[in-house]
Amino acid sequence: MKTATTILLTCMLAALSPAEAGAKVKPGVEVLRDDGYRQLAGKRVGLITNPTGVDTDLRSTADLLHSAPEVNLTALFAPEHGVRGDIAAGATVAGGKDAATGLPVHSLYGKTRKPTAAMLADIDALVYDIQDNGCRSYTFISTLGKAMEACIEHDKEMVVLDRPNPLGGNRVEGPVTDPDCISFVSQYRIPYIYGLTAGELALYLNDTEFGGKARLTVVPMEGWTRTMTYADTGMPWVLTSPHIPSAETTLLYPATGIMGELDYISIGVGYTMPFRVACARWIDAARLTERLNALNLPGIRFRPLHIKPYYGFGKGEQLHGVELHITDPDKAELTLIQFYIMQELAAMYPENAAFKTAPAGRHDMFDKVCGSRDVRRLFARSHRVADILDIWHRDAAGFKERSARYHLYR
Repeated sequence: MKTATTILLTCMLAALSPAEAGAKVKPGVEVLRDDGYRQLAGKRVGLITNPTGVDTDLRSTADLLHSAPEVNLTALFAPEHGVRGDIAAGATVAGGKDAATGLPVHSLYGKTRKPTAAMLADIDALVYDIQDNGCRSYTFISTLGKAMEACIEHDKEMVVLDRPNPLGGNRVEGPVTDPDCISFVSQYRIPYIYGLTAGELALYLNDTEFGGKARLTVVPMEGWTRTMTYADTGMPWVLTSPHIPSAETTLLYPATGIMGELDYISIGVGYTMPFRVACARWIDAARLTERLNALNLPGIRFRPLHIKPYYGFGKGEQLHGVELHITDPDKAELTLIQFYIMQELAAMYPENAAFKTAPAGRHDMFDKVCGSRDVRRLFARSHRVADILDIWHRDAAGFKERSARYHLYR
């Protein structure tokens, strides 16, 4: 005979969707929904979002807010890749009208990167709901910061619906951005991996960049902790950009993405393994694998690989190199892996050392993504990782200490 507790539990589970029943973490949009959209009541609302802005049943935040009688959604704002994710990386996003809702779409990834007075004229509160990947070079957090600036300038409220950091809440790597490297891929003075959720980052930026002037509301998640992997959350993964198809790829993006800016080897973009490989026509795959594994880098192993990219670097050519296997994410220092690859390639092929063969025009982007021109200057001297360790580690401990006061989760 079923007990009353069992019956009650069965009824509760039956009331939940299959996704919600299995989820451990409730994203900010669901907390907002379950609170009756109280934070948006009586306000004209604009929404910055993309396909990652979904609930655990994969319903779009744009569609949820548009259909909610409690919400007066008046406009959508498009970051890189667009509101519906139909724009390629780096391509200009045009404004227009959203086919699903009929609402106007304002582009924040074209000539304008910050909402204008005209865009905000019919808005009282600007909502941000985008899944980030935890790296400074990912432009969504630049859009977040620019939106906060605009809200301060035009006296609008900013509301951030929080989501997990897929790299966790404890990992901090890389130097804080130097002033001469500020750009849309390193917009704010934070480390390359910054260890905060979007909501926590907004709180941090409001104090450190904007003097606490933003009228900022963060709708926090329920159930997230700083040690969680994305798989631990029970939430579905929606690719954050065309080459981040899985949560696992967020571990590989910081391991090869900076090196990829040099465009002198393939990192798998244009093949089925984005950010997972280091390959070129001139590489001896077996030798490179042996050298890299001999370094005994914590949390990472390499295996020989041969690929023929479908587009991008090395399109249609047979390339050789290594595949990265992150064996223990907690032990791996992700951002330095690419520098060890560049180190070993320079030792094997001095004539193909990174900054000798990379197009000169790519050096500036490499510097901006790194956040410091000194990284390239120091590394280029002898192509040894040891030469950049001081600068790479200089800011992490201090930033972790400064940013801890903005933590919303344990």
